[in-house]
Amino acid sequence: MTELKDKVDQVEELVTTPDLASALESEQFRRFLDQIPIAIVVAQMKSDEQIVYANPEFENLTGQSSAELEGKPWSVVQGQRMGKDGEQTLGYALKNESEYVGTFRIEKADAKVSIVDAYSNVIVDDSGMPAFRLAALVDVSAHDQTPREELEKQLRDKDILLREIQHRVKNNLQMITALIRLEARNAAGRLDSAPFDRLAGRIHSLQLLYKSLSEDPNNQEIDLGTYLSQIATSVMEAHAVEGIRLELKVDAYPVSVNVAMPTGLVVNELLTNSLKHAFKGRDGGTISLQCLTNEVGCCVIVSDDGVGLPAGKDWPERGKLSALIVESLRQNAKAKIEVTSTSQNGTRVAIVFTRAAAAEQQS
Repeated sequence: MTELKDKVDQVEELVTTPDLASALESEQFRRFLDQIPIAIVVAQMKSDEQIVYANPEFENLTGQSSAELEGKPWSVVQGQRMGKDGEQTLGYALKNESEYVGTFRIEKADAKVSIVDAYSNVIVDDSGMPAFRLAALVDVSAHDQTPREELEKQLRDKDILLREIQHRVKNNLQMITALIRLEARNAAGRLDSAPFDRLAGRIHSLQLLYKSLSEDPNNQEIDLGTYLSQIATSVMEAHAVEGIRLELKVDAYPVSVNVAMPTGLVVNELLTNSLKHAFKGRDGGTISLQCLTNEVGCCVIVSDDGVGLPAGKDWPERGKLSALIVESLRQNAKAKIEVTSTSQNGTRVAIVFTRAAAAEQQS
């Protein structure tokens, strides 16, 4: 139990390291990777990806040393996929697939065999450009020899640990949100508190997401309609303005966490912008949030009957975090974003998800 918890904590520290792309350039961070009990190999993302690092555990598991891998392409990484795609090599899968890429058999020079689960992920830099590809191998060679009862116990222990981590993250997000909003109130009149408010809203959106996950840990999908209505209620409570009312119409639409998270962040920002800027010089108005589904897919619409965007200003604004989040929706969820704004009719932003695009992504 203690050993498993240590591994979970180490992996959590690795994947949540701030600015991971820069950290991979750090000798200190590499020494950290040298110590973790999971096989790690890293390649730099250039026109031809070349391996720049492999930790000692990778050598133990595969028989290939860092010295013989550095400067080489992914094709030098040995291993064959197990199952129906047995001809596919480990190196090819790590370069061309993402997240969990499969189980592979590695035959080492000493005639010993390793069975590994392989994972691959692209790390982007501050500008959103791919910088490194980080792959991890987990030794599962002993699974077949482990008694079923022991496996079940390990799974239960892991599930408990993951729930504890998830609960801790949710509570930390709640505390961070409260502290930021307190700081924003204290800063009123002394400096611009708007960035504090935006940050608090974004963090609270993530807190609501973790809350939804913890309520049903066996379900890896989020009801987008319910999640967005929770965000709308939170935004109205945090930035309530007399005379401004919210119209809400949402349908149920299950999506993955990777789709729900950026959609929630975008909706949070749009609602906050409308409350703060759409009705300047007016006594009030209406903000509408809709999440509508049909046989084609789902359309999320945030609109207001306010003054519209200032002349010459677009949304999302190039170079801002909102632009990166919108681009994430376009790339990862194949979403289409439609923005219209006039001084007579206000601002309307539509986010369209198609079931066909979602099906293509899963295949």
